[in-house]
Amino acid sequence: MSDKMNKKNGAWTSILNWLKGSRSDFALFVIILVLLNLVSIRGYKRFDITGPKSYSLSQVSKDAVKTIEEPLTVKVFFTDNLPAPYSSVDQYVKDILVEYKNAASSNFAYEYFDMNKPESVKMANGYGLEQVQVQEVKNNEANFKNAYMGMVFVYADQIEKLDRIASTSGLEYDITTTISKIVSTANIMNGLDGKVNLTLYKSEELKNFRIAGFDQIDSKVQEAYSTLNKKNLDRIEFNKIDPDKEIMEAVADKYGLQLINWKNKDGSDGSGIIGLVMEYGENFRVIPMEMVNMIFSYAISGLDNLEDNLSANLQSLVSRTNKIGYVTGHGEGDIYDDQRGAGAYRSIMDDMYTLVPLNLAEVDIPSEMESIIINGPKTSFTDAELYKIDQFLMKGGNLICYVDPLEQDESAQQQYYGQMPQYEEINTGLDNLLNHYGVELPKHFVMDEKCFIGAQQGYGKLNFYYAPLLEQNSLDKKNVITKNLNNLIFLQSGTVDATKARGMEGVKVTSLAKTSNEAWTMKDGVILDPRYINPPQDKSTEKSYDLAVLVEGKFTSAFDYNPVAENQDKSKIKSTNHLAKSVRSGKIYVSPCSYVTNPQYLPESMRPQAVSFVRNTVDYMNGNGDYCLMRTKNLSLNSLDSGKIKGGFAVFAKYFNQFGLAVLVAVAGLIVLLIRQKHRKNIRMKYDPKDSREIENIMRKK
Repeated sequence: MSDKMNKKNGAWTSILNWLKGSRSDFALFVIILVLLNLVSIRGYKRFDITGPKSYSLSQVSKDAVKTIEEPLTVKVFFTDNLPAPYSSVDQYVKDILVEYKNAASSNFAYEYFDMNKPESVKMANGYGLEQVQVQEVKNNEANFKNAYMGMVFVYADQIEKLDRIASTSGLEYDITTTISKIVSTANIMNGLDGKVNLTLYKSEELKNFRIAGFDQIDSKVQEAYSTLNKKNLDRIEFNKIDPDKEIMEAVADKYGLQLINWKNKDGSDGSGIIGLVMEYGENFRVIPMEMVNMIFSYAISGLDNLEDNLSANLQSLVSRTNKIGYVTGHGEGDIYDDQRGAGAYRSIMDDMYTLVPLNLAEVDIPSEMESIIINGPKTSFTDAELYKIDQFLMKGGNLICYVDPLEQDESAQQQYYGQMPQYEEINTGLDNLLNHYGVELPKHFVMDEKCFIGAQQGYGKLNFYYAPLLEQNSLDKKNVITKNLNNLIFLQSGTVDATKARGMEGVKVTSLAKTSNEAWTMKDGVILDPRYINPPQDKSTEKSYDLAVLVEGKFTSAFDYNPVAENQDKSKIKSTNHLAKSVRSGKIYVSPCSYVTNPQYLPESMRPQAVSFVRNTVDYMNGNGDYCLMRTKNLSLNSLDSGKIKGGFAVFAKYFNQFGLAVLVAVAGLIVLLIRQKHRKNIRMKYDPKDSREIENIMRKK
């Protein structure tokens, strides 16, 4: 028994001695490395030190999965052992789903399917995923392989898919927008903190005027509210208020509600109000419902389609705005024309937004719309149309304006075939409207010495001065629209002067894009042939011009009254819906260049920066600015400033970045190695000068 104990103790002693000795170092290192990898699988953490956080999950992505109220499952169908570069896409999907899981609530889950199993293939086909043919090289032979590279999102009874995922570029954006879309489609109230408030403001005194439909307001609103509230899990709270005179004007000013005035029999002034307001947080929507003059009587409009209006405004209020008005009727680009119109412009935003044609001569701007787009109009707007735009802005709406200064005179070109095209001013009336808000649009084209350089057969390289090239120092690096962008081109653009807006109280002006300091303008005798354009000899006439401006804040109306309102002077009661100033802050984006919406300019494969700029503008104007940084994080470039770094130094910088850093690392490693060797030698000589290794080295030298 004692022999066994001695042997056992001896074995443990040998193990302990081995662990204490230097021979166990490598084995312990391997064990620790394996344990660290096992821990890292459970405790995943990524450190991203890049400026735009290109390898981290954006905050908007975290928010999208944090508040999911029902189970959402991501089913991943990726074929194993994909060749490069698709193998990196597979790994990126695995990494980013781990980050989504870490940021999400317990309702988020994902699962992978083995595509070598027939049941997995059958399931993928059932979801409508398609195989992609990829090229792989084996044994010096190029072969083609059919592969699945798709994801399916399942939430409640909703299903969305991302198919043919062949690149990591923009993949986080695609995943997050798909999650947001599928969740909001199933339940637009998902993730709300608190309830939506619906308030009916109605002065009961108005019942004395026998207004048609007035006695039906309460029942109609209550019925529409009950239906909508039931569909949205009782998350809407309804209130009815008969405001007294003290708060009536304050309520009308805050929400822009209809005020109604009259003379009482005793000669005193009477006033009342009618309005329906939906609020969530600091945002609100005014539901269309008001008193209208029917010539011989008065009536309440908006009761017949109240439920539809409530639903549309609720969708607009609590979710990402998905309807944008696209103004038509003045020669604007057709959003259904992919060849010459704005079809490409529409297609780059159809994952989140729907462009709705809006002929202001026939219809009003719907109350649920947050933004309208005016893209390259050629003919004049009427006062009635301009007034609708003005009042939309006063209600807190947002304007996206692409307004060209000049257009080519086609008749003159045809008449004098072979001569230079002639250009004439475009006068639509929008210039006067925007001028009232502090934005002026001069009638000229801008040229820039820092421009796109292209080759033309027979002439070699030519400077396209009418296509300014905007590098980092020409783009605002604080605003999310342009923060991560570079090398944008504005073609056939005018200029914007927002000097007046900068002097307005409560208005913020941001110059998103501007030319270099070597720009000049051309108005008379415009020439857009690069062979015949020469910069001015007097460089003092050159300066920087704004090409895209963002104006935010509260504005005053460009109108003193509704120019088409009916004369009600002889009526017993008078009403006005005219807003003299903004009830909510609005945004105006102005660019004198509609060419950036043309199909020739927007192919994403050719100009991802340009597409991101145009799309970022729409996102920001619709309150989705957090998507801008997520979309452009992989587009951020730290390029050389060609205006300051030229010639030999630019070549040196180029090759130093390619090879110099690697050489420096190798040299630094060699220096460290030599220092460590010398340090070890000094230690041996000090504490063990009779070390056999030192004696052997001395003998070799002799």
